Amino acid sequence: MQRTALPYSFMIGPNGEFGLHAGKWVPLHASIEGWVEALALADHARNWARTTTTLTGAAVDELVLEGFEAVPEVAGLADTWWRGTDSLVAVYRGEAEVMDAPQCLTATIYAGLDEWGLRGLGPTG
Repeated sequence: MQRTALPYSFMIGPNGEFGLHAGKWVPLHASIEGWVEALALADHARNWARTTTTLTGAAVDELVLEGFEAVPEVAGLADTWWRGTDSLVAVYRGEAEVMDAPQCLTATIYAGLDEWGLRGLGPTG
């Protein structure tokens, strides 16, 4: 992925949380391991999804996640992942919160996933 200068720093909190700091602290994940799991899941979903849709700003708040279950491995706080029957949804609130910029709120919907794409299990389970 492309790298760029950012107006915030990535930091580890007092209880091991991984988050953003820019004048205030916003924990993204309850642990560094959760953040690593989120990165791995994003890479996996990008490779296996048939379609990827990105929502920003107010459209994210209109996203209906009823019937989806939280993905506990990412230990999401401000940034969370949700698993549906054939899709994964990543909701990124941390940047919007740390910068007081609701237009930075983002969700990525990875759709058209089978069991392999949803859970990362091999074809034989």
